[in-house]
Amino acid sequence: MATPTNRLKLAKRLFYFAAAASLVLSVALYFIAEDERAGIFVGLWVPSILSFANLALAGEDLS
Repeated sequence: MATPTNRLKLAKRLFYFAAAASLVLSVALYFIAEDERAGIFVGLWVPSILSFANLALAGEDLS
């Protein structure tokens, strides 16, 4: 059974993965698909995801 510490570590990893995937998608849209507006829009998700992760995991001990 998953301990609370393992669940928090998993949540942290999922937030990082979501932010990284957003960054990769943003670069792909901007440079490969040549859709600059969509690339910039998706690129703005990265700090939003990380800010939400910080808020959601505030006060939790992840050590």
